[in-house]
Amino acid sequence: MFICKYYYNMVFSSILFLIYFLPIFLVVYYVTPQRFRNGFLLLSSVVFYSWGAPRFIFVILGTTIIDFVLVRLMDRTANNWRRRLFLLLSVSINLGLLFYFKYSNFFVENINEVLGSIGMNRISWIKLVLPIGISFYTFETITYVVDVYRKVHKPQPNFWNYQLYIIFFPKLIAGPIVRYHEFADQIKKRYYTDNTSNRVAGFTRFSLGLGKKVLLANPCGSLADQIMGYDLNALNSPLAWVGILAYTMQIYFDFSGYSDMAIGISRMMGFRLPENFNSPYTSKSITEFWRRWHITLGSWMRNYLYIPLGGSHVKSSRRLYFNLFIVFLASGFWHGASWNFLFWGVFHGFFLVIERAFLLKIYERTTAWITIPINFFVVMIGWVFFRLESFDEASVFVSRLFAMKAGSLQLVALDSLVYLIIALVFSFVTLLNLGKRLENLFYLPPSENVWLNGWLLSTSIVLFLVSVSAITSVGFNPFIYFRF
Repeated sequence: MFICKYYYNMVFSSILFLIYFLPIFLVVYYVTPQRFRNGFLLLSSVVFYSWGAPRFIFVILGTTIIDFVLVRLMDRTANNWRRRLFLLLSVSINLGLLFYFKYSNFFVENINEVLGSIGMNRISWIKLVLPIGISFYTFETITYVVDVYRKVHKPQPNFWNYQLYIIFFPKLIAGPIVRYHEFADQIKKRYYTDNTSNRVAGFTRFSLGLGKKVLLANPCGSLADQIMGYDLNALNSPLAWVGILAYTMQIYFDFSGYSDMAIGISRMMGFRLPENFNSPYTSKSITEFWRRWHITLGSWMRNYLYIPLGGSHVKSSRRLYFNLFIVFLASGFWHGASWNFLFWGVFHGFFLVIERAFLLKIYERTTAWITIPINFFVVMIGWVFFRLESFDEASVFVSRLFAMKAGSLQLVALDSLVYLIIALVFSFVTLLNLGKRLENLFYLPPSENVWLNGWLLSTSIVLFLVSVSAITSVGFNPFIYFRF
């Protein structure tokens, strides 16, 4: 028997981070001379990650040393065979560590099931602790190695700057996944972006993300946990639909809230991270959904898996469909080591394939008021398998959705329904011109309008204080994507 545990460190929505770490870090960062800021930022990132699981910081630091040396050796040789060898060594080491920590339990568990069914002794296994954020920084390391191999950019000559790219604390735990060339120039050149205007804009974005997490994701998450933790066989259909709606809202506002907070903290220091979400539930197809949901993961899969497989530039439709299917199978497995995650990836891959085959042509002749609800419905069904731990549980829950079993919402408190309705409104508000304009106020670069900036800052301060107050009354609630 083995147990896989997760260590949670100083999460962005904790009082420890909001009241102590972040203010102290920013004050010291701003008073530190420019030439020493990267060093202080690297040290702070090490402290941030080490807080919950100090032993795993050595895993990251160790792999960065190995990758830095291998990439330098790869760049210095003109021999293609040696270049491929260094590339293979680096990628194998990083994927090997990811496989060991994240997937070995899954494979051992399934092997033991087979051995037990034929009367053989099971494999004994040690307890494993999953290093938090390992999927994210492994993918970033691979982007660096592969892009240098492809000669997209030269290797970073300064080891400490390369380590800062990997361990930069705003993105370290749950992304966005940042390619090296998007980050490299910012390590040294932040003189024109590290200013008061960007600090205010960054704080605004951070507060917006905090509000998403604390005021929307957490209440929706509590409602989802309450319903989906109930006896699934006893659920009536209205309760089941409320439960999956609540989880659908939770995972969006939880993960997009974290991304907003990461982008906001980075902007307060003059860094610009790529956007990770763009109102995904307003998508008219699953194809569009994956251009709006976890954008940086989709970009990584396209550049480092889909295109190397041949992408869409293939001779036959079968090969194209195969490429799409493999990418989403890998995406499902990246999210977690379980059959449910694999099925979730296959589920999305299936819809990508049929959309490419014929469904997109039908959607093009159909109004958005039909295609958006259809797509939202498909996404929700997929989230059932993402949320529940076993395939049997997910199957039972789906059967409850379509059982047409009437019943009351006796498990649902009125305030929980209010939070759910508010979350639904904010998920689709950008379909309206007014909603799009409001989004632009918070997401676009800072305006020159002093009154507008003052209003945004005041609103952000209120949102920040309300969120902190809510945290003190609720307690610890980790981000969903921390376990990936």
